[in-house]
Amino acid sequence: MTAEVSGSGARTDGPTRRVGTWSEVIRQVPPRLLRLGALGGLLIALGGVGAGAVLRRDPLLTGTILNAVRYGHGRDLATAVVFVGVGLLVYSWVRLGRMVRAAQVDGRGVVLAAAAWTAPLLIGPSLYSRDVYSYLAQGAVALHGFDPYTTGASVLPLSLGGNVASLWQNTPSPYGPLFLLVAKCVVAITGDNVIIGAVLMRLAVFSGLAMLAWAMPGLVRHLGGRTSVALWLTVANPFVIAVGIGGAHNDILMVGLMAVGVLMVLDGKHVRGIAVIALATAVKATAVLVIPFLVWVWVARMSGPARQRFFQACAVGGITFAGVFALSTIIAGVDLGWVNVLQSQTPLLTWMSLPCAVAELLYYSVGRHVPGATYEGFLGFFRSVGVYVLAAVLVRQWWLARAGGVDAVRRAAIALLAASVLAPSVLPWYFTWVLALAAAFAWKDRWLAGAAGFSVWMVLVTLPDGTIVARWHYGSANPVVWWSYLAVTVLIGVWVGRSLLGRRPVWSLLGELRARSGEADQPKRLVEPAPRVVEQAPPVVRQAPTDVEDDDVTGEPDAAGTQRGSTGG
Repeated sequence: MTAEVSGSGARTDGPTRRVGTWSEVIRQVPPRLLRLGALGGLLIALGGVGAGAVLRRDPLLTGTILNAVRYGHGRDLATAVVFVGVGLLVYSWVRLGRMVRAAQVDGRGVVLAAAAWTAPLLIGPSLYSRDVYSYLAQGAVALHGFDPYTTGASVLPLSLGGNVASLWQNTPSPYGPLFLLVAKCVVAITGDNVIIGAVLMRLAVFSGLAMLAWAMPGLVRHLGGRTSVALWLTVANPFVIAVGIGGAHNDILMVGLMAVGVLMVLDGKHVRGIAVIALATAVKATAVLVIPFLVWVWVARMSGPARQRFFQACAVGGITFAGVFALSTIIAGVDLGWVNVLQSQTPLLTWMSLPCAVAELLYYSVGRHVPGATYEGFLGFFRSVGVYVLAAVLVRQWWLARAGGVDAVRRAAIALLAASVLAPSVLPWYFTWVLALAAAFAWKDRWLAGAAGFSVWMVLVTLPDGTIVARWHYGSANPVVWWSYLAVTVLIGVWVGRSLLGRRPVWSLLGELRARSGEADQPKRLVEPAPRVVEQAPPVVRQAPTDVEDDDVTGEPDAAGTQRGSTGG
C-alpha cells in the first residue's frame, strides 16, 4: 500500500495497481452498498408507476385496482416510495464516495455500482420529466411526413400526441437531425405503443452514459483527475441516474458523444474527434460550444506560423463538421429549420435561468410599481442581457484558451457552465453538460463536497412527475415557488456535502451534534485533575537517589513523562 494523491485534492493511502479480474472488482464494493443502491433504484421505478410522469391513459393500469396509485392517497404513497428510493440511492452514493476518496474503490468498481443502481430504471416509467413523450411525438411527426421543425405533436393521434405536455403541443422540435432519426427509428419499431417506445428511447439515451463511462478514464489521463472520482461524479451520480436516465433526456446522449469527441482530439485524432462532436451537435446544439476551444488544442500541436496553423485547423475542422452534420440531416430526411427553432424564445421560464430569476425578482419587488413597466418588458430585457453576457463570456474564454492543451478544455467547461445558467430557459439536466468535462479534472475536497450536495439538491428540486419547485410560464403572474420545501432541499444538499467529507452516516446529524457537544465538554473534565497531579510530583522527586547521572539534572522527562532532576525539591 502506497500513498497516492486523490482526485479530490486529498492525499490518501490506497492501492496503486489496477485490480486484475472482475471478481476482484466485485470484492471492492461492499455487497450491502450494491444492494441498497439497487433497492433504491427499484423503489424509484416502482413508485414512478404512480408518482412519475405517467401516461394520460395507461393501458397496463387503466381498469385495474393498481390504477389507484395514480390518484389521491395512492399517488401520495407512490411519491413517498420514490423519495425513500432516492434516499437509499443517495446514501449508497455518499458511502461509495468516501471509499473512492480513500482509494479503496477504483473506476471499475464505481462502474459496477452504477450499473447495479441504474438497471431498475432502464425499464421503469418516465420520471422527473415528460420529455420522452415529446421525443416520441417528434419522431412520429417526422415519420408521418410532417416537418418536425414547423409542426408540433397536436397533429398526431391521441395515443402518441396526447401524452405530450400541453405547453409543447404546438412547439416544433428543438433537437438535431441525428436525434430525430433515432426517434423516428424507435417509433417505426414500436408504433403507437408509448410504453415500449419510452423504454427503447431510454436505452438509446443510456448509450450516451456508456460512452461517457468509456471516455472518462482517457479524459482523466489528459486532464489530471482521478478516474474513480470522475466516474463517481458522473455515471454513479443519483442526479444523472434518476433525472438523466430516469427522464430519458437526450442531454445524456449528447454529453456521451461530446466526451468521446473531446478525448479523440486530446489523443491527437483531431478530425475524428470533431466528426464525433458534430454528431453530438446533431443531437443537441449545445455540443457545438466546445468546437472553437478544441481548435486551439489542434493549433497548438501544428508547426508553422501561428496564423497559418489557425486557419488550417479552422478550415479542416469546419469542413469535417459541416460534412458530418449535413450527412446526418440528409439521412434523417429533414432540413435546416432547426436553426429557426433555436432562435425562438421558449415559453418555459425557471428560476435556474439567471436572467429569468433577475427579471422576476426585480419586477415583483420594484418594476410593477413603476408606471408603464410590464412583466413582458422586464423579462425580454433581461433575457436579451443574458444572451449578450453569455456571448461575452464565450468569446473571452475562447480567447484565453488560445494556448491550447488542458487549459482549453477547462475553459470549454466554463463555457458550458455559463450556457447552463445564462440561457433563456434552464432545466436541471442542463448541468450534466459541464459535469461531463469538469469531472475529469482534479477536485479539491470542498468543491467535491459542493458538487455532491448540488447534485442531490438538483434531484430534490424536481418532483417525480416533472414539476420543478420554482417554475412559471411566460406571462404568468403566479409562479410556483414552494419556499419551505426549497429551504429543506438546500439543507439536505449541505448535509450531504458535509457527510461526504465526514465520518458519520448521512442521517446521523443528531449524533454529530451530540458528539460535538461532548467534545466541547471534554477539555473541562481534563483540566480539573491536572493540579492534583502537579501537587503529587514533588514527593516523587524527593525520593530519587542522590547519585544521579549527569543527564538526570537536565530536567528532561523520563519515559513515564515525569520531570526528573535534583533541583526538584
